[in-house]
Amino acid sequence: MNGMHYIGRTLMYVLPLRENMTSYYDLVLGLIPLTLGGIAALLTVVGVALTTAVALASVVAVGLVGHAMFVKGPVDDATTTTDGGGLQPAD
Repeated sequence: MNGMHYIGRTLMYVLPLRENMTSYYDLVLGLIPLTLGGIAALLTVVGVALTTAVALASVVAVGLVGHAMFVKGPVDDATTTTDGGGLQPAD
């Protein structure tokens, strides 16, 4: 048995594969440094000062984080309560 084949078979059991390995949140985590670096570099090449370019790029990165947290938040569906949601007496 070849060594690479053995490693591949071992990894097959250790790292189960899913159909879609990346989720929306993985993409957001990857886009944060890309937007910071890419937009800042682009603005610097265009002629914007570096400190201003980084500040403007960070606004886009914060927008990505805000979208991931508040617009498409990682929460389960709303759950319903069985008690009707009313107040219960203290005594």
